[in-house]
Amino acid sequence: MAREMERNRQDESSSEFEEKVLYINRCSKVVKGGRKFSFSALILIGDGQGRVGYGFAKANEVSDAIRKGSEAARKNVLKIEMEGTTIPHEIVVEWDGSKVLLKPAPEGTGIVAGSKVRSVLELGGVKNVVAKSLGSNNPLNQVKATFKALKRLTNREKCLAERRGEAQ
Repeated sequence: MAREMERNRQDESSSEFEEKVLYINRCSKVVKGGRKFSFSALILIGDGQGRVGYGFAKANEVSDAIRKGSEAARKNVLKIEMEGTTIPHEIVVEWDGSKVLLKPAPEGTGIVAGSKVRSVLELGGVKNVVAKSLGSNNPLNQVKATFKALKRLTNREKCLAERRGEAQ
């Protein structure tokens, strides 16, 4: 009975997020008996309404890496600050060698971005934005830079209230 309830809770939580495997890397190690393979997976989850998360995990099997990555992604969910269907302001962020530029765009523009940044923004529910990935094209660093940029976005009203010295 308790297992069944836990399974139902897991089904509910998994149904609220859409999951996407962004990147799988195979790594090999030569040992006495031959080659030993391990896999790493970069997983994105999002609800399309301002919440998005990513997880990175390694395992000896692809399915295990994906499962561990999706569990890590559920623990790392971020709420995106949005203004209508776009972001509130332009931002440039650097993470390791990757640099990501995000700009708000008018209605009808869509998401103009490279594959990794586009996936993060689509799953996050941002509809109109222009993005440019500068520097490294390492998928993990691009995703981390995008998340850092989304984390640093601020709401106009909150920012103006802070400047005026109003307490919230």
